[in-house]
Amino acid sequence: VPIDKVIAAIPVEGGLDPEQVPLGDRKNMAYSATLVSVGSGTGIAISTGDFTQIGTINRLVNQTETIKTDVLKQIDLVSKYLFIAICTMCIATFLTAFFYSDTYKSKVLDSINIALVCAVAMVPEGLEAIVTLTYSYAVKVMASQNAIVRALPAVETLGSVTVICSDKTGTLTQNIMSLTAFVTSNARYKNDVDAADRVPANFVRDDSYLAERAQHDMKKSGEQILADGPNNPQGRRGKDPSFHFTTDSLHTTDQPAAAAQTSSPDDNFPFKQGESPTKDWIQSALSCGVLCSKCVLGEGGGREGEIGNPTELSILRASYFAGIDIEELKNDCPIVAEVPFSSDYKFMATVHEPIPSDNAPAGKLIAYVKGAPDRMVKQCKFQAKGGVGGEENIEPVNEEYWIEQIAILSSHGLRVLGLCRAFVDKESVKPGDNLGPEFVNGRPEGKWLTMVGLCAIMDPPRPECVQAIKEAHGAGVRVAMITGDHKDTATAIGHMLGIVDEKFSEAVTGPELDAMSDGELCKCVLSHNVFARASPQNKIRIVKALQAEGQVTSMTGDGVNDAPALKAANMGVAMGKEGTDVAREASEMILADDNFATIVYAVKQGRVVWDNLRKVLLVNTPINNSQGLSVLVGLLVKLPSTPITAIQILYSNFICAVTLGFVTAIEPAEDGIMGIPPRRVGKRLIGRFLFLRIVIGTALLTGCVVASACIVNFGSRYSDLDEKDRLYRMRAVAFNVLDFGAMSVMLSARFAYNSSVHPRALMGNPAALGSIVIVTVLQLVLTYVPGLNTFVFGMEGMDGFMWGLVIASMALVFIVMEIEKAIRRSLKAQGADTDDRETPFFTDSIPEKPGVDHMKMPKGASKLNLQELNH
Repeated sequence: VPIDKVIAAIPVEGGLDPEQVPLGDRKNMAYSATLVSVGSGTGIAISTGDFTQIGTINRLVNQTETIKTDVLKQIDLVSKYLFIAICTMCIATFLTAFFYSDTYKSKVLDSINIALVCAVAMVPEGLEAIVTLTYSYAVKVMASQNAIVRALPAVETLGSVTVICSDKTGTLTQNIMSLTAFVTSNARYKNDVDAADRVPANFVRDDSYLAERAQHDMKKSGEQILADGPNNPQGRRGKDPSFHFTTDSLHTTDQPAAAAQTSSPDDNFPFKQGESPTKDWIQSALSCGVLCSKCVLGEGGGREGEIGNPTELSILRASYFAGIDIEELKNDCPIVAEVPFSSDYKFMATVHEPIPSDNAPAGKLIAYVKGAPDRMVKQCKFQAKGGVGGEENIEPVNEEYWIEQIAILSSHGLRVLGLCRAFVDKESVKPGDNLGPEFVNGRPEGKWLTMVGLCAIMDPPRPECVQAIKEAHGAGVRVAMITGDHKDTATAIGHMLGIVDEKFSEAVTGPELDAMSDGELCKCVLSHNVFARASPQNKIRIVKALQAEGQVTSMTGDGVNDAPALKAANMGVAMGKEGTDVAREASEMILADDNFATIVYAVKQGRVVWDNLRKVLLVNTPINNSQGLSVLVGLLVKLPSTPITAIQILYSNFICAVTLGFVTAIEPAEDGIMGIPPRRVGKRLIGRFLFLRIVIGTALLTGCVVASACIVNFGSRYSDLDEKDRLYRMRAVAFNVLDFGAMSVMLSARFAYNSSVHPRALMGNPAALGSIVIVTVLQLVLTYVPGLNTFVFGMEGMDGFMWGLVIASMALVFIVMEIEKAIRRSLKAQGADTDDRETPFFTDSIPEKPGVDHMKMPKGASKLNLQELNH
């Protein structure tokens, strides 16, 4: 938005550091990286490079530490334990082969070779590919829902978020100013701002809608309400007001309830409670807002192609969706003369030829005046009964009533605009006259206008955000709103969205945050969900305070000044439509639709990623472990050679484990995933019960592989075969027991608690059945294709008995894994901590809160402090 610059010094009140003057108030300064809209001038450069305002932000971004995601820490930890386990197993295998095995005893090279086979078996070669695939698939799914993730590990961070700090405008709200209500002398009409049909039924008379002041403003004076509301002439913090028709003063009575009562003898005029007005009435009532305007409505009533002030456009949009033909109305009532808008007198007036529905007396023109409501009331002598046109429907104005209505609407965070009309003699106005303000406020007769009604205007919440916030609360995720808007506006939007409730009932402002110590701020961020009139400096302090209290924070932002907070947050979220390139570069995720509901969807996907990573580990780890253990245990039971060869191991790692792991990598969300609290900070990927499941799966697969190998090698059924044929059959059955047993582990791992003894085990994820078919076909090919089975994989085709061993092993693994799941389900129903939410594992204790020391700000952050000047 272009800003007029001045050369005069900006006065600074005593005690205020000049560095603390809001950047928006420094109108005698031109900033690096900004553009000159019009004009030219000569200035003195006072800062360059990193010492400019844009340079300060750059330093903040570079000095703000990027937080390492929990999964990266967990994978580092798992890698350490795997390294220790693999080294231990290799040493144990070497010692067993060298000192105990009949085949390899005292043979150093052969023993080393067997130990290396064990190492190859236990190293999860395919795990990295599956983990990357898990992230990539989640990123693809999120991108299809307008959430673009810039760093793969950041996907998981979303699942642990405990607080989402969101901007208001455009993220929680529609970023479209809309006429919410229209107040007449005796009634209130509610407008459906989300309506898609062009019908008068969008308006409904509802006298209970916004009928009294907001609870937090019940005992305030009109001036206090004005100070905290959107009609405050001081505008948003550090910015000029975008609403030009602001209210200068609001002197309410000591009895607001009495003043709010209508004095109309007929409360059902012109429409009864619950009825919708006619199209003609809406056109008559809102014609002032339509005709007294130079704005152009966008295509189809939307924003595309619109021209003009958003507040004025809201009236045109409401009229359009009520079925009024805007262009036809303007063509039928062309402007004869006008009083242009000026911020000095805060109104605009146009004079028109009347149409029949205006019921104008002969020889008269109709004047429409639209402006700041307090100024309009002062110029009104009459009020239109029920908003109906014609001189026969006017009555003396009730000033106290209108002033209280302004206070009521302002307390709910609504912009208020007064619509008035009057008739003037044709001789008094010449076509094309550019009239002065005295045409309205300097007439000889004094007060002369007729008050038609008050327009209540706001940027309404996105309908989908209400449900998204409810879902977030159900998932144990707090939603905080940080906005530069006024306190009452923020509180009203917070009420509509469900952010403000009994527990978080009040909003806190940026200046109040500036006055708090770090300790006070830490308490404040836990007791407030709405932060109004906040600056970028406040944002980064809020993030630091939440993190100091052990919260995992997501922060949204769109401006250059938001970049430090986005980078400091656990999950920085930038806007795709309205955001700057700097904000996007500092973030981990970009919202292509600037919609809060997309963040909640991303949180859900983040939880899915965490669950799927655990499922991947449950599938892959037992396969790898059982391969290595089968080698070691095979030596201990005196098998003539390893039950599975190195090439079989590599195949199982790269083909079987990856194919079966792929199923769990793309598993959809389980029922109730958004009905549980976020996982605690520091929770291990492999908790107690997952570790137990991995141990059970490993023991079952190892036992089945070695047992089947022993039955074939030592049993009488194949005793007549020579040593090589018996070895090949032993390896064939062991190889198939391993891979088909892995299928059982995969089917059980698909659901954390739900039983897999159900048709759903093969449903809900097309890859489940597909992977089973693929692995089965490959196993049959490798087992029976001549040359491939003997020469490459060192095995022979299997008979019916051997397939019986495979099927029995597969069933045993599946049944035992499901029994364990059933026991865990029962324990959870009894209140046991089966998810390791409170109990740490592989760690000494639950991580402590970082505390206020974590809140140390990067050097240079104070230059962003946007304290207010008292005007």
